[in-house]
Amino acid sequence: MDTSKPIFSYKKYWAQRFGTAPFLPMTRAEMDTLGWDACDIIIVTGDAYIDHPSFGMAIIGRLLEAQGFRVGIIAQPDWQSPDSFKALGAPKLFWGVTGGNMDSMVNRYTSDRRLRHNDSYTPGGEGGKRPDRSVIVYAQRCREAFKDVPIVLGGIESSLRRIAHYDYWSDKVRRSVLVDAKADILLYGNAERAVVEVAHRMARGAKAHEIDDVRGVAVMKTAAPEGWTEARADDIEAADEGARQTNEKTVVRLPSYEQVSADPETYARASRVLHRESNPGNARPLVQRHGDRELWVTPPPIPLTTPEMDGVYELPYARAPHPAYAAEKIPAWEMIRFSVTTMRGCFGGCSFCSITEHEGRIIQSRSEASILQEIEKVRDKTEGFTGIISDIGGPTANMYRMACKDPEIEAKCRKPSCVYPGICPNLNTSHDALIQLYQKARAIPGIKKVMVASGVRYDLAVKSPAYIKELVTHHVGGYLKIAPEHTESGPLSKMMKPGIGAYDRFKQLFDQAAKQAGKEYFLIPYFIAAHPGTSDEDMMNLALWLKKNKYRADQVQTFLPSPMAISTAMYHSERNPLKPVRRGASEQVNAIKGIKQRRLHKAFLRYHDAENWPLLRDALKRMGRADLIGPGKHHLVPSWQPAGTGDNGGEGHRMGRKHRTQTFLTKGVREKRKPA
Repeated sequence: MDTSKPIFSYKKYWAQRFGTAPFLPMTRAEMDTLGWDACDIIIVTGDAYIDHPSFGMAIIGRLLEAQGFRVGIIAQPDWQSPDSFKALGAPKLFWGVTGGNMDSMVNRYTSDRRLRHNDSYTPGGEGGKRPDRSVIVYAQRCREAFKDVPIVLGGIESSLRRIAHYDYWSDKVRRSVLVDAKADILLYGNAERAVVEVAHRMARGAKAHEIDDVRGVAVMKTAAPEGWTEARADDIEAADEGARQTNEKTVVRLPSYEQVSADPETYARASRVLHRESNPGNARPLVQRHGDRELWVTPPPIPLTTPEMDGVYELPYARAPHPAYAAEKIPAWEMIRFSVTTMRGCFGGCSFCSITEHEGRIIQSRSEASILQEIEKVRDKTEGFTGIISDIGGPTANMYRMACKDPEIEAKCRKPSCVYPGICPNLNTSHDALIQLYQKARAIPGIKKVMVASGVRYDLAVKSPAYIKELVTHHVGGYLKIAPEHTESGPLSKMMKPGIGAYDRFKQLFDQAAKQAGKEYFLIPYFIAAHPGTSDEDMMNLALWLKKNKYRADQVQTFLPSPMAISTAMYHSERNPLKPVRRGASEQVNAIKGIKQRRLHKAFLRYHDAENWPLLRDALKRMGRADLIGPGKHHLVPSWQPAGTGDNGGEGHRMGRKHRTQTFLTKGVREKRKPA
């Protein structure tokens, strides 16, 4: 794998003499207090400014500050005019524009395209404080405010929209967000390496749109650079996919925006090629024509080393919301303020998830010492701390320090997942380092309990009964959320999730450990309705499994096609990009697009809700399964209807107003719990 310059090894910019800001300034008055006449970089974000490493704008802002730059924040500005974007004056180097910790469309709309009325990243949880397609709108206002200042896009919204992509809310393929935002450069993935290099180059006079040799960036060009050999996506699919071109200067040409927007099968092929070019060890640059210009996307960034990760998380964060918000609560902050991040990335490769696409599948872990030090900071500096760490983990709870046993194999691997269809024999699945971390964390004076709230990859956990025992005995508080997502092989194969047998084995070990500890704990499995590749029969069988196991879902989730996900390509194209996509020979996938069928799949998850019974009875009769209608324990729904129910046409309760709302299940009892 290529090496990259350590992110803390750059010569600091001259403005380092101003020192560290207590909070990155959001007003001119704060700038005056710091002695600044201007900002070098201004970050515009769709989230409220919380100076904590769980929030992207804080990480990037503090990292740039550590490089010597003066960084200001404009959080959730009024986007109706450029006036709010002039609050700090013109940045000397560039605007940094991000939609926030979530894609703005995912944040704003449900899977049924209904408007959400809350926003966890806004004071008071109030909705409507950011525009749809925030990155595009903010970039336009930045250009109106100071037209000659370069614009750098970043964050998950830009990352997942870096190439031509299917957009669920407009039901069409959109151009790269870099084109629509008319920005100069886009940084994708975890952007620490790229933003440090780009900032220092621009400080030396480089033009942002000409920086085409830094990993993890996208820029627009009039033509692809000379000296590169092109490999076309069509040719890659037609040839042996295991073969690699030996020319180091090979670029993969994706089908153009015009081609993928006109033909869903071509879109699926482009999606497959994109995801196969995701390993930093062997990925090649991508080029995609947009009209008369070329979108040039460099290979993914090299993952941070453990010392670099430690350095990022040990920057001088205030670890609190900006004082401008006074006592107004910000739900996302309330949820994470007592939690600690241990790692990044995920090698699970679930086809519906954006974690791997954004953070990569190579795990980046912090050192044990750094994590324990942060726990002490939470104990000593976070207001309201009661001795309980609410969550310790990352995108997953138990991939800490896991990696391929052979770095050479890892650098050459092109598989989308290390654990599907089975756990790779080259993967080190030891939980020993994590068990030791848990034990040391809970032994810190003043720490009463260290919780693992969610994100346990149970097919890995069953490899370590000792981990499950440690987890259940000391780190669970009544309920543990895990995600089998389905019970049937059809949808699970499209999700790249293990069979339900792995869940059964985990539950056996979980219950055994709970009994030994003298605890009464419950697993809360959650599931997805209407995922591509799911039939009505699959959902019926899942409902029967739920009833057999006495589970009742109080909140449910319907598949939401997020930008660039493999499942989204399935939904749009009705082809399976997990297998070769060739003209006339692609595997077909049934995509659940009609609102009636999506509601039916959702209703099966809430089979116990009388509001859903009319819809379910009609469906069961149509499916030839009227035998499941009746008063017995083996029946799914009764033949009678309680008075005052079912008047909504069997659509069921319109629940799940948060993206990927957790499905909360309890055994024999319905309970509402706050989503994570």
